[in-house]
Amino acid sequence: MNKFDDQSTKSLLERNLITGNQYQEITSYRNLNIFSLNAELKLFLYLSVLLFTSGIGILIYKNIDTIGHIAILSILLAVIAVCFYYCFKNSKGFQKSETTFEHPVLEYLVLLANILTCIFIGYLQFQYKPFGTHYGLATLIPTLVSFFCAYYFDNKSVLTIAVTGLAAYVGLSVTPQDLLNNNNFYADQSLSYSAIMLGGLLILWTIYSTKIQLKTHFNIIYLTFALHIISIAAISNLISDYTGTWPVFLGILAGSSYYFYKISHQLRAISLYVFMILYAYIGFNIVMFRLFESVDFSDIWMLFVLMMPAYFIGSIILFIKLIKNFNKETAE
Repeated sequence: MNKFDDQSTKSLLERNLITGNQYQEITSYRNLNIFSLNAELKLFLYLSVLLFTSGIGILIYKNIDTIGHIAILSILLAVIAVCFYYCFKNSKGFQKSETTFEHPVLEYLVLLANILTCIFIGYLQFQYKPFGTHYGLATLIPTLVSFFCAYYFDNKSVLTIAVTGLAAYVGLSVTPQDLLNNNNFYADQSLSYSAIMLGGLLILWTIYSTKIQLKTHFNIIYLTFALHIISIAAISNLISDYTGTWPVFLGILAGSSYYFYKISHQLRAISLYVFMILYAYIGFNIVMFRLFESVDFSDIWMLFVLMMPAYFIGSIILFIKLIKNFNKETAE
């Protein structure tokens, strides 16, 4: 038993929140040094699903000419059918509140079946084009399947696939690196508005689902996607050449930061709080550089250079202080 746990237990005893016998039982149990392997086992299950699906992709790629398209699609369909049959048979059915499988392996079977469904539909469209030139349907259908599986089986991993598919359907790539490297944000400003609208719809859905108490534990996933999508779209346009519209995106970023500041405290979600601060800080610095574009620093260049280290050190100190205050406020 570590020193922190020992002190915490003693403080409970001193405040008469536990009895002496309870203190002895807690101390004896902790001295056994028993630890859970639950997280490690789930990690290995998750990796096994990723390795299995990756292996299938490599197998298809290397043996496409020898195995045949029909055979590959048939095998995929058979594996998908077996996985879904086993999951539906052992599930508790749809419930509005949070539910879990009796056995954690089933959760990863749902993930496996969902990923294979996406592979199956994508491969079918690529090879036989059943949707013709409507490639959006090849994205929309597995997205709808993912949403159904996420809510029916209460699976957060599948929900992330569903939201990613929804973003892809409207033409977005939802990882920060892809968004920042996506030239479409700079070439077509309408894509930025689409991203912001999608983020706004995700926020509205969390408000509605909270009102009807529908899988409220999913809200953190929706809000995380919304925060990244809205903030990165706004920042991308703050640094673009749309000089006439960048104040609009500044307002969007400011409004987004304020909302996620409030919701992060409400949900006690430090991940939302940290990223909100980072995006607001980046946006603030971009705006400052824009405002100083017309300023001649030739006379005060050395002063400006000397102030920069102090500015960044002060920013780091302020960031740490904000995190400490957040932890203190949410712990009360």
